[in-house]
Parts: sequence; C-alpha cells; structure tokens
Amino acid sequence: MTQGPFPATRFRRARSSAALRALTCENTLSTGDLIWPVFVRDGVGVQEEVPSMPGVFRRSVDLIAEAAQEAESLGIPAICLFPYTDPALKTEDCAEAWNPENLSNRATRAIKAAAPGIAVMTDVALDPYNINGHDGFVVDGEIVNDDTVEALVKQALSQAEAGADIIGPSDMMDGRIGALRDALEGAGHKNVCLMSYSAKYASAFYGPFRDAVGASGALKGDKATYQMNPANAAEALRLVERDLSEGADMVMVKPGMPYLDICRQVKDAFGAPTYAYQVSGEYAMLKGAALNGWVDGTKVMMESLLAFKRAGCDGILTYFAPEAARLLRQG
Repeated sequence: MTQGPFPATRFRRARSSAALRALTCENTLSTGDLIWPVFVRDGVGVQEEVPSMPGVFRRSVDLIAEAAQEAESLGIPAICLFPYTDPALKTEDCAEAWNPENLSNRATRAIKAAAPGIAVMTDVALDPYNINGHDGFVVDGEIVNDDTVEALVKQALSQAEAGADIIGPSDMMDGRIGALRDALEGAGHKNVCLMSYSAKYASAFYGPFRDAVGASGALKGDKATYQMNPANAAEALRLVERDLSEGADMVMVKPGMPYLDICRQVKDAFGAPTYAYQVSGEYAMLKGAALNGWVDGTKVMMESLLAFKRAGCDGILTYFAPEAARLLRQG
C-alpha cells in the first residue's frame, strides 16, 4: 500500500470533525455485541453486591427475571448465568450440577417466561457444585478428564432441557465438545449452540468471579493442569481448531484485554464467531480506578469494549453490558 507524502497526505483531515471521524471509523460497538454475565442465588427478592465487583450483584431468581427484562429493553441479546450455590449442596460427586431444579435451571426457565426474546447462555463446569472448587472431579489430587466429561454431558443436557439457547463449556477438559455435541444431537437439542471456552487461560484475573460464585474458599490448589499457560499462543489456535472440528458453533478467549492478540489470531485463522470474556478482574480494575477518580470510568469502559471489536471479536461477555447499552442507546 502506498500513499502520498506530507502534505499531500494529512491524516488529520479525516479527524477534523465528528462527521468525518464517523465516516472513516473502522470498528463500531453496538448493544448487539454484548452478553451480560449475571450471578444467581437462592431466595426471593434478594440482591446483594459482590464486594470485589462494585455495581455487580448476586440476584435471586425472581430478580434475575427482572434483569432479563431490562436487558431485553436495552437490546442486549443474551444473558449468561452463573450460580452462587449453597455450600451445603457442594459435594464430591457434584450431583447438583444436573439437578433439574438447581439455580441455573430455575433461572433459565424464569428468564424464558419473563423475557422470551433473550438468549440464555449457561455455564458448563463443575466448580460451582464441587466441594473441591475445581471444574472437574478430583481423584487422589488429580483433576480427572474422562469421568468429568461424562458429568458435563449430564449437566449440559439438564440445561438444554431447561431451555438454554447457548451452552458454554468453561471446564477445559479434553474431548468435551465432541461429547456434548453428540449428546445434544442425540437428545433432540439440535438447535442448542455451543460456545466453547476454547482458549481459557490459567489467569490471576478470575479472583473476583470466584468470590461471586463462592468458589474461592473451596478451591484446593490451582487450575494449571487444565487451563492454558499464559505464555502460549499457538496452543490456543490448536484448541480452537479442535473444538470447531468437534462441533463448537462459537469460540471464546478468556480473559479478554490481556489476550487481545489471541482474539485477533483466532479470528484471522478461522473466521468463526469469536468472543472474549472481559473477566471479573478486568472489570474490578476499571471500576475501582473509576471510583477512585483515577480514570474517566465511562470513557475507559467504552474504549475497552471497542478494543475487543478491533481485535476481531463478534461479541463480548462483560459486566458492563447494561451500563454500556444505556450509553449506546442514547447515541
């Protein structure tokens, strides 16, 4: 690509007014790009703030349904559910994960009744139900793969029966996408999408999330044997390729902002629907800095979300979703 030398080429010409900046804008953010992660807890009329995530709440099922109605009114297309499970229900066998009446399944049905236009995304992993805090079964200190996959299939089928539109396997077990796709097809859930957490890194940015779902105290050890090494990029592409070949409809990179290079490589390599999760630690940093007056909270929020689009993402899971959507609706 060639261009004339200065002054024939002045890049500032196209920046000189709002109209010209709009005409030359390469990437845009819309409400349709947003997925809102929400935390559901037991009770009625309960809303409690997560201390490490200012402005983010655990809500009882009835208030989750109201949040879905708010999302629908704002043009947010999807909500992603994460349960705050009663510690008394956390066990070695994680059976609450596929209980038809668990929090996630009850919330799915409530959302479908209150806001049928919203797509419900659910999380497939055992950590909210595991007394050990891990995404898979723990046997003699090892997080075992194949037995965990069998449990994840049962969990996903219960979520599909409850009405989930998108199943989000976040566990990072090998072979789970193929097993889930086969099971969903076999049970007649042919239109349920799989958004695979294909490149999920063993990151320190998940801390506030683990507080929100009550997993911090339960976790024994770390997740480095099944989540990705933050030093690796080529491995992420191999994981995405595998998951697409096994039947994933969409793929995700997690965390988001520290891994924008991975988002771009995934989109360029495969052209598949690509998403990023702006995780709890990212949210907490931006929100904390804004509350302390160190940054302009609105501007850094919108700039961070636009960065995902520039990196090739088709959508973003973000706790900022309703706040960002209100701004976008204002024009």
